[in-house]
Amino acid sequence: MTPRQNRNRDRAERGIPDATVARLPVYLRALHGLQERGTVTVSSEELAAAAGVNSAKLRKDLSHLGSYGTRGVGYEVEYLVYQISRELGLTQDWVVAIIGVGNLGRALAGYGGFASRGFRVAGLLDADEGIVGQEISGMVVEHIDRLEEVIAERGVSIAVLATPAAAAQTVCDRVVASGVTSVLNFAPVVLSVPDEVDVRKVDMSIELQILAFHEQRKAGGPLGEDPPGAAQYVETVEA
Repeated sequence: MTPRQNRNRDRAERGIPDATVARLPVYLRALHGLQERGTVTVSSEELAAAAGVNSAKLRKDLSHLGSYGTRGVGYEVEYLVYQISRELGLTQDWVVAIIGVGNLGRALAGYGGFASRGFRVAGLLDADEGIVGQEISGMVVEHIDRLEEVIAERGVSIAVLATPAAAAQTVCDRVVASGVTSVLNFAPVVLSVPDEVDVRKVDMSIELQILAFHEQRKAGGPLGEDPPGAAQYVETVEA
């Protein structure tokens, strides 16, 4: 059993909800900000405000880690950073391969936050002969034909897919067949994977649409009213 599978099993045995796991990186980011400002201890109210959640939810989340804080003092920032980092598996090195080195892939390759959070990008791969061989952020882009070799030789644990939608499933199938069970998908497509494979999807267009919805509401947009031309459109469709 791999270290990640062991952690997942332990987490399940301790009953840590997925929603709590999803909030732990947010708490960790807030704690890193406090560390940078030299903060030694923080109350649940202060940390909750920095993370954008209510304090009762934060206390419940942290209780799953066995961290209850000290009444009148709060949480020790450095120790809480360690606890959350350990729970998320960030106390060890995770090897990442980025597949698809277009504009997004290049931006991801140059993102300095990976290394500081325990993620080491060890491979950049693309199918475009015009991109293969280029040096980006200190790494040479390799041909997608070497995907399986790169995964095996460098011990890749996480694959980041920044490919066009049409190629994403095929690339994902190859990644999974090579033994990778964690995929971060930026391609605008839903991937089909076995149950043991974890996929996190990042779709910026969907996030923008959600923001547009909220902007419309904040602007006092009409609710329940048909937009201009709607009646004509319905008549055309029904005809």
